[in-house]
Amino acid sequence: MAAAEGGEEAIVAEGEAVVYEEELLQNPYSLKLWLRYLQVTGSGKKGKSEVSFSQRKLIFERALKALPGSYKLWNMYLRERRDRIKTKCISDPAYEALNNTYERALVFMHKMPRIWLEYCKFLRIQRLVNRTRRTFDRALRSLPITQHDKIWKEYTKFAKEAQVPEMACRVFRRYLKLEPDSVEEYIEFLKKHDMWNESAVLLAQALNRDTFMSKTGKSKHQLWLELCDICTKHAPEITGLKVEPIVRGALKRFTDDVGKLWTSLSDYYIRLGHFEKARDIFEEGISTVVTVRDFSMVFDAYAKFEETMISAKMEEDGDEEGAGGEADDLDVEGGDDMDLRLARLQFLLDRRAELLCSVRLRQNPHNVHEWHKRVKIFEEQDAPDKVIKAFAEAVQTVDPVKADGKPHSLWVAFARYYEDNDDCDSARDILERATQVPYRTVEDLAQVWCEYAEMELRHDEFEKALALLTRAVQVSDRILRMKATEVSNLPVQQRVWKNTKVWSMLADLEESLGTLETTSEVYERMIELKVVTPQIMLNYVHMLEEGKHFEKSFNVMEKGVNSFEWPFSKDLWLTYLNKFVERYQGSKIERARDLFEQALEKIPMAEAKPVYLKYAKLEEEHGLIKNAMAVYDRAAKSIDINERYDLYIEYINKATEFFGVTKTRPVYEAAVQNVAQGRIKDIAVRYADLERTLGEVDRARAIYVYGSQYCDPGKEEELWERWHAFEVRHGNEDTFREMLRIKRSVSLQFDQRHVSTSDTAQGLIEQGPSAKKQKVSNDMEALEREMMEGEMGMMQGAPSQSKGGDIVQMGGEQMVPPSAPAAKNTDEIDIDDDDDGD
Repeated sequence: MAAAEGGEEAIVAEGEAVVYEEELLQNPYSLKLWLRYLQVTGSGKKGKSEVSFSQRKLIFERALKALPGSYKLWNMYLRERRDRIKTKCISDPAYEALNNTYERALVFMHKMPRIWLEYCKFLRIQRLVNRTRRTFDRALRSLPITQHDKIWKEYTKFAKEAQVPEMACRVFRRYLKLEPDSVEEYIEFLKKHDMWNESAVLLAQALNRDTFMSKTGKSKHQLWLELCDICTKHAPEITGLKVEPIVRGALKRFTDDVGKLWTSLSDYYIRLGHFEKARDIFEEGISTVVTVRDFSMVFDAYAKFEETMISAKMEEDGDEEGAGGEADDLDVEGGDDMDLRLARLQFLLDRRAELLCSVRLRQNPHNVHEWHKRVKIFEEQDAPDKVIKAFAEAVQTVDPVKADGKPHSLWVAFARYYEDNDDCDSARDILERATQVPYRTVEDLAQVWCEYAEMELRHDEFEKALALLTRAVQVSDRILRMKATEVSNLPVQQRVWKNTKVWSMLADLEESLGTLETTSEVYERMIELKVVTPQIMLNYVHMLEEGKHFEKSFNVMEKGVNSFEWPFSKDLWLTYLNKFVERYQGSKIERARDLFEQALEKIPMAEAKPVYLKYAKLEEEHGLIKNAMAVYDRAAKSIDINERYDLYIEYINKATEFFGVTKTRPVYEAAVQNVAQGRIKDIAVRYADLERTLGEVDRARAIYVYGSQYCDPGKEEELWERWHAFEVRHGNEDTFREMLRIKRSVSLQFDQRHVSTSDTAQGLIEQGPSAKKQKVSNDMEALEREMMEGEMGMMQGAPSQSKGGDIVQMGGEQMVPPSAPAAKNTDEIDIDDDDDGD
C-alpha cells in the first residue's frame, strides 16, 4: 500500500494533478473534472510517454468505473487505445485486449451506432470474418431500425470485401428486405461472381415492380436490355425464368431495338443447342421487323449462324477423318447433312431481295413502287404462282387514296401479265375490276380505260375497244345539270367523261374505224361538254380539211378562238388566219380583214407583231397598198417598243418599194419618235443618209443634231464618224465648229450620268461653290480650245493634200470633190506650236 501510494505520488506529484485528485475525492461523479484531469495528464513531457499512457489508462478506468454511461469517456478511451496499437501487428495481444474493451463498452453503449461501427471496422482490420459478421448482427439487433441504414452500408461493404460469396448473398438478401430498391448493388455483385440465374431473377422482379426506381440512373429500357442480355448470353445457367416470354415482352415494349432482341433470342437457343428453334426465331424475326436496319442485323446474324454450322460440320468431318460418328440432330437419317446445310445457306442468300422488299412493304404497304419490285423479283425467279399471288396481294392491300405512286399501274401490270401469257379473259376480268376501284384522281381511271382499249386493239378487237371508250365517257343529264362543286364530289367513275385523254383516244378510233360523220359527232360532243383543248380543235380541223370540208373547219376554228383566251388560243388564231388566207386568198378579202381585226382585238399588243405582218402581207398581195401601209403604221405604234425598230425598217422598205424614197420621210419622222431610245441613232443615220442622197444637206444636218442627243461619243462612234465625214464633205467652218460644240456638250452630259465623282466632290465641297463653278468652267474652256485648234489645223492642212480647194461652193451647197482624201484620225487633238505657226 505504501509502495502504491509512493507510485501514485510519483505519478501525480507534478503540476495540477494533485489538485484534480483532491477535487475528485470530493466529487468523483463530475464528468467535467475527469475530462479536465485527462486533459492535464495528456500534456506530459515527451520523455515520460509510457508512464503517461499508463497513468491515463488508469485515470480512464477510474473515470469509467465512476461514470460507465458516459459516451465521451468511452469514445476518448477507445480512440486513444486504437491509435496506440495501430502500428502493431494484428496478431499482437493488444488487439484482443482492445476487443475486450470494446465488448465492455458495448455493455453500456449498445445504443450508440458509432461505437458499433468503429468496433466492426476494427474487427475488419483484424480479418476476423465470422466475428465481424456476428458483431454486425448484434448491432442490428441492438439498434433501433431507424439507425440500421448506417450499419447496413458498412455491412454490405464488408460482405463484398470478405470474399465469401455465400455469406454475402445471405447478407444482401436480408438487406433487400429493408431496402428493395438497392437490388442493383446485389445484382452487380452476383454478376461479378457469375451467379447469373439469381441476378436475372432479381432484375426481373425489380422490373415487375411499378414503383422501382434505379439508384444508378438507368431507365427501364436499359434494365430490360440488360435482363435480356443476361438471359441470352448465359442461357445454360438461367433456370429460374422463362426467357422467351421476357424477350418477346421487350420486343413489344421497345421497337427501336427489335433487331438486337431477335438476335439475342436466337442466340439464347443456339447456346442451348436448339438449332432448329433458333432458325425458327430467325425466320420469325426477318418476317416481322419493319426497318432495314433491324432486318440487316437479323439477316446478317442468321447468315453467320448458317456459316458457323457449316464450319462446325467441316471441322467435325475433319476430326473423324472419314470414320462414321454419331449423327447430330441435323443428320438426315444417319447420312451426311453437309449438302443440306449448304442448301439452307444458299436459299437464305437467294431470298435476301425478297425479304428486304417485304420489310419496306411492312413500313408502307401502299408503296406501289415496292410492289412492282416484288413482282419483278418473282419474275426473275420464274415463279408464276408467286407473281400472281404478289399481284393479288398488291391490289387488295394498296389503298388508292393512300397510295404512294400510281395505283392503277398495279392493275394494268396484273392484266398485262395474264395477256402476255395468252389469258385474255382473265386480263379483261382484272381490268373490269380495275374500272370500279375508287381512285384518287380521274387520270388514274382514265389510264385504266385507255389500257383496256389498247389491249383490245392489240388483239384486233376494234369494235370492243370502241365500245369500251364509248361506255367510259357516257354521262347522264343529271350530272350535266349539276354545279362544278357538286360534280367534283362525285366518284371518279362518274367524272371520267371530263378526261380529254379518253375522248382523244375515242376520237382517234372513230377516225380510224368510223366515218367522218361519226368522228365529227365525237368532236362535237367534246365541244358541247367543254372538254376540248386547242390541240383537239386543231386535230378536228385537220380531219375536216382532209375531208374537203373547209368551211366547216373554219366554223370549228371560229368556235375554238371564241372558247379559249390568249395565250391558249394563239395556235388556233395563227392556224385560222393562215388557212383562211391560203384557202380564199383575195376572194373574201373583207371577211379576212374582219378576222384579222378580231384577232388583233384579242391578242396582246406585245405578241401581235406576227399577226400585223400577215395582215400587211394580205393587203399587199390581195388588197390595197394604202391599207398595207396603214397596217404597218398601226403595228409600229402598237407593238412592243423593243420590236418596233425591225418593223419600221420593214415599213420603210415597203414604202420605198411602192411609193419611192421621198415618201419615206413621214415614216422616218414617226420612227425617230416611236422606237426605243437606243435605236434612235440608227434611224437617224439611215434618215440622214437618205436626205444627203437627195441633196438635202440642211435636213441631214438637222437629223444628225437630233440623233446625236442619244449617242454617247465615247461608246457609239458610228453616228459621230458619219457626221464628221458629212461636215468634211458638205460643211464649212461654222457648221464644223457647231458639230464639235454639240459633241462636247453631249459627251459631258453622258459623263455626268456614268462617271463617279466621289473624290472630286469632296474637294469641291471643301473649296466651296465658287471654286467648283470656276473649275468646271476652266476645264470646259480648255477642252473646247484644244479640240478646236486640232480640228481647224486639220482642215487648214487639207488643201495641201488635193489639187483644188477643200470646200467648193456648188449651187449654194458646199461640196467636197470626190478626189479629196479622207482625214486620218479625226478625233485627234493636235496642239503642236509648229502647226499653229504654219
